[in-house]
Amino acid sequence: MNTSRLLGCLADEFALLRDAVAATDPAATVPSCPEWTVGDLAEHVAYVYLHKTESIRRGVAPDPWPSEKLDSDPVTALADTYARLTATFAAHSPGDHAYTWHEPDQTVGFWIRRMAHETVIHRVDAQLAAGLPVSAIPADIAIDGIDEMLKLFVGYGSTQWADDFGPLLDSPDERPVSVSTSHHAWTLTATKAGVEVSDAATGFGGDALVSGEATPLLLWLYNRAGDETVRLSGDRELLGQFHALRTAGTQ
Repeated sequence: MNTSRLLGCLADEFALLRDAVAATDPAATVPSCPEWTVGDLAEHVAYVYLHKTESIRRGVAPDPWPSEKLDSDPVTALADTYARLTATFAAHSPGDHAYTWHEPDQTVGFWIRRMAHETVIHRVDAQLAAGLPVSAIPADIAIDGIDEMLKLFVGYGSTQWADDFGPLLDSPDERPVSVSTSHHAWTLTATKAGVEVSDAATGFGGDALVSGEATPLLLWLYNRAGDETVRLSGDRELLGQFHALRTAGTQ
């Protein structure tokens, strides 16, 4: 996606995240991440922002980590680290070097995209915790988020961090699964070497199909929405394998 569009999304989504955290008791449980409180959620996002800032500044993986303590107030910690992150983005071109965990893309632009989508998902968490209506995710952002999740966290992740996927790829069902919105489609094939993910012309080329509008499909992929929000068809065992793979990819 266009970098300016992603930066605009990041700004909008951060404002929603900050407002939801500010409206909630830090001790409140996050329904979509029940092991977390709102304070934990804010701390997680703040440290993520700080880590990416340091990854760009140093050009290597920050070590030791964490390098500093956050402000004890969740909203202040978020605001401080967000300001540092966006100032770092503003001081660089998207093509400038940065350390990232995605070997093919060692650029600042990688983190701009990643932080936009990280903030989308966690502001949904914060709004759920606050009991607020979940704000709509723009369709282009949701589609790009689906693309990133499938290709990076399931596809690339399954080849780089096989331990996270446990025995899922020891003897996988190699029939294709289609994932489809009204604007874009993907095909995923599990192999012993990892999950192969490719763009598809339509969403009807696999033995199982997950389809829906972009926003609910994105939230379903991240386990922030139930099966009733998407359409599931085809082989149930193959769908079960895909569910396990997407869950492993987003731990």
